Amino acid sequence: MMTRDQFNERNQLEMLTIDQLVPRDHLVRKLEAAIDFSFIYPLVEDLYSTLGRPSVDPVVLIKMTFIQYVFGIRSMRQTIKEIETNMAYRWFLGFGFHTEVPHFSTFGKNYERRFKDSDIFEQIFYRILKEITDKGLLSADHVFIDSTHVKASANKRKFDKKLVRKETRAYEAKLQEELNVDREEHGKKPFPPEKFEKEEWKEIKESTTDPESGYYVKDERTKQFAYSFHAATDAKGFVLSAIVTPGNVHDSHLLPPLVEKVIHHVQKPLAVAADAAYKTPAIANYLLEHQILPALPYTRPKTKKGYFGKKDYVYDEHFDCYLCPQGKILSYSTTTKEGYRQYKSDPSVCVHCPFLSQCTQSQNHQKLIQRHIWENYIEEAEHFRHTSKVKEIYARRKETIERVFADAKEKHGMRWTTLRGLKKLSMQAMLTFAAMNLKKLATWTWQPA
Repeated sequence: MMTRDQFNERNQLEMLTIDQLVPRDHLVRKLEAAIDFSFIYPLVEDLYSTLGRPSVDPVVLIKMTFIQYVFGIRSMRQTIKEIETNMAYRWFLGFGFHTEVPHFSTFGKNYERRFKDSDIFEQIFYRILKEITDKGLLSADHVFIDSTHVKASANKRKFDKKLVRKETRAYEAKLQEELNVDREEHGKKPFPPEKFEKEEWKEIKESTTDPESGYYVKDERTKQFAYSFHAATDAKGFVLSAIVTPGNVHDSHLLPPLVEKVIHHVQKPLAVAADAAYKTPAIANYLLEHQILPALPYTRPKTKKGYFGKKDYVYDEHFDCYLCPQGKILSYSTTTKEGYRQYKSDPSVCVHCPFLSQCTQSQNHQKLIQRHIWENYIEEAEHFRHTSKVKEIYARRKETIERVFADAKEKHGMRWTTLRGLKKLSMQAMLTFAAMNLKKLATWTWQPA
């Protein structure tokens, strides 16, 4: 039987508090119980003047950003609109029914005047991480590293082409030193410093809207200006550190600084798992020399179909040479400034070889194989890859770092950004990951009354 509700209780008077309107198990209650937000006051004390009008409470400002990033609200303007009508958000901020909500531009002005040149958001991130550690929830023996692209607030068709100097890689000095030692051991002259100092240039597309973003090409359909959010997580999915770079910076350049951050703020990991983009001689060298177990995947050989692969040529460590499938020797020739030893065959022997067409297309009938001076570290990582321990660690990537990025994009607004510039994107990264850590901490430690 249809019922028509004729009662209108919109103007009914009630005696109640905001606390009564917030459900007992609402997420804001869990967040409030998880951590004492007063830790923010000493962090920002030096950023405020002792003169002038009273400011908006800095804890309220930071809590407003947590509302935005925890609940995945797309902007501060929309967050303020939600706070005006949502009693749970008002309760979280300590507001009453009629407390005036700050204007949406308040946080932006405070960022420009106070927070922009500080590391306040990184400090907040690591303070929450410390709370997680103190409660025994962190499991950082195994660390999982990856990156994801965040679409920049920039039109991909508006750009200038520009020549820029290639960046020096973090391991460059170490590589230069070791390859010169290798050359001397092989009776070659070491490269002079000016050989390495020669500037190398490349042409890039620079956005006219957001020059600090990087042009990212994944395939024919995915070409855009973007930023890369590089992150490290523990075995339970807590984010341990993060770095933001333009979208055209290769993933492998950021593994050492990420691991250094984890060592400095948390602990030295026993193992690091990363995908194929990180499987380079420099990274294998870095991890093994720091006595960290590399958990790296299988990568397909890049040999042309119908030709012998590099695995078909056997390296003889004692005589420092390669043996081809016919048992002929490829002798050491030189070590390049990129750190590769070159081994070459004897053309007079190869010209009569029945397998020449499967070996090389060289016009002078000479086979060339390159071996990095740190190749043995890659081979050691390959040995570890076959162990059950490393297989188990690597398999957990999908439950840790990959799930973190998926949640960040689907639930916390990280698929694209409305902000511009590396500093602001770094703020977004630290607040997003801090919000995700806090949310997990709050959920796991919640004890209903």
